[in-house]
Amino acid sequence: MNVSQRTMTTVEELVEAGLIDRADAPALAEVAARYSVAVPPAAARLIGRPDDPIGRQFLPRPEELRDLPEENADPIGDHSHEPVRGLIHRYPDRVLIKLASVCPVYCRFCFRRASVGAGTEGVLDAAALDAALAYLAGHDEVWEVILTGGDPLAVSPRRLADVSRRLAALPHVKILRAHSRVPVLTPERVTPELIAALTDSGKTVYVAIHANHPRELTPEARAACARLSEAGVALVSQSVLLRGVNDDVETLAALMRAFVETRIKPYYLHHGDLAPGTSHFRLPLAEGQALVRGLLGRVSGLCQPAYVVDIPGGHGKSPAGPAYFHREAQGWSVEDWRGIRHDYVDSVGQSGSPQT
Repeated sequence: MNVSQRTMTTVEELVEAGLIDRADAPALAEVAARYSVAVPPAAARLIGRPDDPIGRQFLPRPEELRDLPEENADPIGDHSHEPVRGLIHRYPDRVLIKLASVCPVYCRFCFRRASVGAGTEGVLDAAALDAALAYLAGHDEVWEVILTGGDPLAVSPRRLADVSRRLAALPHVKILRAHSRVPVLTPERVTPELIAALTDSGKTVYVAIHANHPRELTPEARAACARLSEAGVALVSQSVLLRGVNDDVETLAALMRAFVETRIKPYYLHHGDLAPGTSHFRLPLAEGQALVRGLLGRVSGLCQPAYVVDIPGGHGKSPAGPAYFHREAQGWSVEDWRGIRHDYVDSVGQSGSPQT
């Protein structure tokens, strides 16, 4: 394999690097014309073959051209909650700002794949950012601002620092969160300048680290995460449950342990969204629930993510994990981590009455 020292963005570059076969190039060029390709060196070095867990995430595949009727270019309904361009206000106390529409790496399962990549604006322009911040100034119920995209840490530290400083003028905003692939797949970008830009706001800062397989948490990625946490940035994880990547209990357990070892608290495990051309990645919901159930008892409570589904149409996230309590004729039963049921008495003190 001849891995390039720069990000590969064309099928021909992937062929030359030995990551895909030349015979497959014509079909994959059609995929790349529809959905952007970007494979940075750190990701390329992890790919053993096109269908390994890392290759499946980042290398184009012919299946991406197969759209299902239920798939949607806006699968989680961003546009129905966009009062000003680039700002999503779905929940009362928090908003998303889509700071960038580009990423250092393009995941083949991305739920925003139809609106990110080549041909987009790149970063939120000055007028749109002004409008977003004016909206925030007029909504003092907003407690948290989440920077997303694209990848918000793909923008320059100068631009990120400008956003942080302007958020500092909004006292009702207490939390600044960024969701990013950068610390894992372009860890060299986590510089003192980027960290200072993130923390300039004076807010409590969280970064949600996106990784889906334990091999992504390389020594370089862990060092980048350490630089963030040692600067006072709290780290949580987000992962997507993906066929052929992490759809077994052993891999999920190893991933969650790797997060915790890196001082990243497991947060969200997303069920695959109904984005165009991604059906080959999605698992049945029942299979996802069984995998999450398999983590209980197998790994520490620190390693348990919240399994969630983004409801199509813009209705927000809903917990999708398995149920352990069951209503019985005479009360309740509860399953332990081995799947064994036990009677449970739902008893309360004298100030209340038992729940039946």
